[in-house]
Amino acid sequence: MISKKSVSTAWRPRISVTVRAALTGLTALAALTALPAKAVALAPRGYDQAALRNDVDEILSVGLTGVQARVTTPSGDWVATSGVADRASGRPVPPDGWFRTGSTTKAFVSTVLLQLAGEGRLRLTDPVDRWLPGLARGEARRMTIREVMQHTAGLYDGDFPDYPTAAVYYRHRYDIRHPERLVVAAMRHKPDFPPGTAWSYSNTGYLLLGMVIQRVTGRPWYEEVNDRIIRPLGLRHTRWPGSSPHIPLPHADGYERFAPGGPLVDVTQLIDADASGGLLSTTADLDRFVRALFGGRLLSRSELAEMLRTVPVDADTAQIWPGARYGLGLFSRPLSCGGRYWTPSGDQQGYKTRVGISADGRRSVVISMSTQLSDSLTSALRQEAAANTLVDHAVCDVPANA
Repeated sequence: MISKKSVSTAWRPRISVTVRAALTGLTALAALTALPAKAVALAPRGYDQAALRNDVDEILSVGLTGVQARVTTPSGDWVATSGVADRASGRPVPPDGWFRTGSTTKAFVSTVLLQLAGEGRLRLTDPVDRWLPGLARGEARRMTIREVMQHTAGLYDGDFPDYPTAAVYYRHRYDIRHPERLVVAAMRHKPDFPPGTAWSYSNTGYLLLGMVIQRVTGRPWYEEVNDRIIRPLGLRHTRWPGSSPHIPLPHADGYERFAPGGPLVDVTQLIDADASGGLLSTTADLDRFVRALFGGRLLSRSELAEMLRTVPVDADTAQIWPGARYGLGLFSRPLSCGGRYWTPSGDQQGYKTRVGISADGRRSVVISMSTQLSDSLTSALRQEAAANTLVDHAVCDVPANA
């Protein structure tokens, strides 16, 4: 989805109060993110390098500084970039550049939890209170691991760090976060709704899940991700950054436009390494991860089926992503050619990551946009629509001249 400062609570950073109010009249603007009409009637099939280049350029044209994308299909693999890696030098976007993955991290965390469940070390139906006794109060003690993974626990998310302006970003970009403190603060609030009765995206929930992983295994969540996913798959360009605010080279700098008519602000440096969105990666590594996930290399058939059991999203998110549903750590969205694709995607300051994979795992796409347009709802929706068009074309196999 779109950055929380831009449109929805579904991605990090969260939506600002100003834009949240604007959601009231969103129906007309949401049409901007509808499935591309030209993909409905499929003429001769064949998404290729030329089609990818065209779609990447279209994304850039909405006002971004840089885009990189990778598509993997049975008939070929393609990479394309557009724009510049930084505005000062004008050097091109590297096709293998690192970036902040944002909430794509949640799919890694969910995979670890499903593996632990498969090993009999926990149950998804366990109340969180079983593993972290005394943390929750009142009806929050009933929220289960699965409900937290699926954002149906009602866990309060209002204290999660936000950067609504450039001044706030500069003031707090090097702050060290303490996930446990944020979870404790959230637990002082009543759940937004009784656990299991509704859906509302909670980044704080995944901080809580990181704590559960540590309690079950005796090791931090990122060590479990490393040993269970990153090392076995050979993801040499995926890492947990710890307290470093830097992104490894090569990378495209991340930019954000905070206000209408305002400048693009370089927001590349940031300390953020929590379980809701802290991993760094590349398009090649994320492509390998998602294909391994759907190819049965990380989860058994029953565990993957559990991950793909979805629930409806809330009304605000459905306006931005019509037809979207949520499983455990990833969304599903409808395709213009029929069926659905799966998308463990995410936002982080200055970066938007969009991942798509077909239900059969045969076609996948990863996009990294090194700009967030948070200046207006319209700008954010146009960026989202352009990215969705690329994913839809790639997964539906739409040729360049369609």
